[in-house]
Amino acid sequence: MSEIGKKIRIERVMDRESRNMVIMPMDHGISDGPIKGLTNMADSINKVAEGGANAILMQKGMVAHGHRGYGHDVGLIVHMSASTSLGPDPNDKVLVCTVEEASKMGVDAVSIHVNIGSDTESEQLKILGHVAQQCDEWGIPLLSMMYPRGERIEDPHDPQKVAHAARIGAELGSDIIKTVYTGDVDSFRDVVEGCPVPIVIAGGPKTNTDEEFLRMIRGAMDAGARGVAIGRNVFQHPDPASMTRAITQIVHRNKTVEEAMEMLC
Repeated sequence: MSEIGKKIRIERVMDRESRNMVIMPMDHGISDGPIKGLTNMADSINKVAEGGANAILMQKGMVAHGHRGYGHDVGLIVHMSASTSLGPDPNDKVLVCTVEEASKMGVDAVSIHVNIGSDTESEQLKILGHVAQQCDEWGIPLLSMMYPRGERIEDPHDPQKVAHAARIGAELGSDIIKTVYTGDVDSFRDVVEGCPVPIVIAGGPKTNTDEEFLRMIRGAMDAGARGVAIGRNVFQHPDPASMTRAITQIVHRNKTVEEAMEMLC
């Protein structure tokens, strides 16, 4: 029965025609505080839902402060990992929620963050294995944010290291992997081919131009990605709803960057 539960829930965080995903992470408040675009959660969520986002990703305590009950419906992913920029090691992600707790909130999926190459990699891998087992038991899809990140990682976009991180997530039972784009189609295609579960790309820091941002998404989709899980480049955009629409044109409708840019005019 848990397999049926996963199948039903995962369809709530993807487009049923394209089978791709536009996920908007809004969990930054725990790491960076109330940054621009996340002071009014209900307003920010409403804007990206209006633009066609498939799901919002947020910490458990913020669900009551903006998710659902108004406007367009949108899927809910509760993030179960945390660290802060004020702590001694921001790369040390700890578990702050349980799958059972998230299930009681009515989630469509849960997510955790693992930094491969960090000083606490072994503990984070142990958490991933445990959460994956719990997700199987409860029938809840697991999105794992898998990044090469730590003192031993000189280049966090190195294609081999990104491919390794993504594969680790799949090896330990994740249903969806979020990781960084390696910078070009050919190298990211190798990442996708080495991972047997769907990959969505992170947005990273705010990009210089909208076109640069959309070209990154187009490249990832051309390489075989199944969508995006991008926050700051959307909720800090002057028009989050229009930027979300532009992203959906590429992710769900296979449009060119030039066609997607028309959503921002």
